[in-house]
Order: sequence, then structure tokens, then C-alpha cells
Amino acid sequence: MNKLALLAALPFVVGCGTPPPTSLSRLSGTTWQFNAIDGAAPVGKETSLRFDKGRIGANVGCNGMGADAKLIGGRIVAGPVISTQMYCEGVMEQERAVGALLGAKPTMTVRETSMTLRGGGHSARLSRKD
Repeated sequence: MNKLALLAALPFVVGCGTPPPTSLSRLSGTTWQFNAIDGAAPVGKETSLRFDKGRIGANVGCNGMGADAKLIGGRIVAGPVISTQMYCEGVMEQERAVGALLGAKPTMTVRETSMTLRGGGHSARLSRKD
């Protein structure tokens, strides 16, 4: 009998948290700002991660990068990630980290106006910009 009561209550317990996005379309048109890349503050002053109809785009302060993307099992599956290739003093390491992160099918956790991405040995914390 206890198992039956637990199963009946499960939808209410699961419903208490913020549900993870089931597709990137829910995030379409949103822009996020990088707060930390691999635990360090962004070097670039203007940073962004943008979601648009099956695409993801990022800028960490110099080069733009983007890819077709979809959400599968809580992971962003993007690729191939393409990027402009300008030289930018001090920003290149973080740009490589974000490019590797996006290409590594990162897990995505969204809680209200904050997002965390983790994958391929890299991580990023972001906050909603718009």
C-alpha cells in the first residue's frame, strides 16, 4: 500500500521544481550572459549565449560562434560549432573553452534566470540578459 501512495504522490513531488526545458524552442529568442567560464570571470566585457529556432550562438568578447542545436535528454547537441578567427589578446583561451563546451553536448540546467552548462571538462554559469 505504501508503494501505491508513493507512486500517486510522485507527480506532485516532481512538479515542485522548475522543469528542465524539453526543447530549445522554449529558449528561442533568449539571450544569456556568461558569469563564469571554467570558474573564472569572463575576460571580455560583452558576452552572450543566444538561442534562436534550432540554433545557438555565443560571443565571449571577440569572435562569434554558432551552430545548429537541439536538446536531447537534457543535453545541448550542437554542431558543428563554427567561429570567426580574429586574434584577440586575452580572450582566446575562454573562447576555446566555450567552443569546446558547446561541442561536447553539455548538460544544461536552467533555474529561473540562471543557467549552468557542463561538458567536455568545461563549465559555464550564465544569467538571463533579456
